[in-house]
Amino acid sequence: MILTYMRERLSWILLFVSLQLLALLIGYLDSSLPFRAVTYYVFLSLIIFSVFLVLRFQKETRFYKRLEERDNDLDLTTIPEAESPLESVIETSIREQLERLKKEAAHHHDLLQEEKDDLLGWIHEVKTPMTAMKLMIEGIEDYPLRSRLTYEWMRIHLLLDQQLHRKRIPFIENDLYIEETELEPLLFSEIKTLRSWCMQKGIGFDLELDQKSVLTDAKWLSFIIRQLLSNAIKYSTSSDITVTSGRKSGRSFVTIIDQGRGIAAQDIPRIFEKGFTSTTDHYNEAASGMGLYLVDRIRRPLNIELDVQSQPGLGSTFTLWFPEPNTFTKIRNSPELPRV
Repeated sequence: MILTYMRERLSWILLFVSLQLLALLIGYLDSSLPFRAVTYYVFLSLIIFSVFLVLRFQKETRFYKRLEERDNDLDLTTIPEAESPLESVIETSIREQLERLKKEAAHHHDLLQEEKDDLLGWIHEVKTPMTAMKLMIEGIEDYPLRSRLTYEWMRIHLLLDQQLHRKRIPFIENDLYIEETELEPLLFSEIKTLRSWCMQKGIGFDLELDQKSVLTDAKWLSFIIRQLLSNAIKYSTSSDITVTSGRKSGRSFVTIIDQGRGIAAQDIPRIFEKGFTSTTDHYNEAASGMGLYLVDRIRRPLNIELDVQSQPGLGSTFTLWFPEPNTFTKIRNSPELPRV
């Protein structure tokens, strides 16, 4: 701040120094003026000007220091009060801009909330004919036809579910309910939903659940498991998917292992990016690049770590590491959960 202030007042300082040099020049050239008296005057002037500069620095930079220290938010109460006419101009301008930004932000928030409510309402309305369609499909006696229709119905169901959770993510902190969640019924429910797809691709499941439950939100964990299982099924054929659970170093984990095509090493750091599919398979129309992106968005507020290991042609391993109970309790009780 000192260097900034000196640069701001450099023209004044140069003017003062020039006047003192001029006085010394006049005292030197004019023999009628005692040169010693002139130098004494210049010395006193320098002392007075230095004291004046220090006092003005403290007064003039107080307002700007408070501006620099405030958070970059829309809170008008954190704007420091002006102490000079020029500071008043700055303060007024900042307040007017912040008030306009707050109104625009509130307006856009209302529009987004309205759009979200409309979409969620539409999704819930679509679920009614989807349920009726499911009952009609189950009544079809032609097994091959019923199998194909069930598969297409499941794809629509998963897309609607993905969109529903995608719109709920910004408000996930308001929707969390942390409890001991039993893994076996949760996994069985998700596998049952994907059963027709698995039968079509000849995929089976092998469950080895040493850890029976984890501390998390059951609904959001179900969505994470659903996306990981869907990914494993999508890129596997005629193989088994292994789901294990256990406890290591005081932390519970769930691992999903598939024998699919695997992920290229250069793609692993990017698989959680929105819209990213693959650098090796650009023509896979089934990939949307949204599943793992949503998984990454959701696991953060749940304080779940996700580890990925994969080799092309040998399959992939996704491991969910759940927080220790005491650690999660601290995070859950924190007044500020991380926003997404």
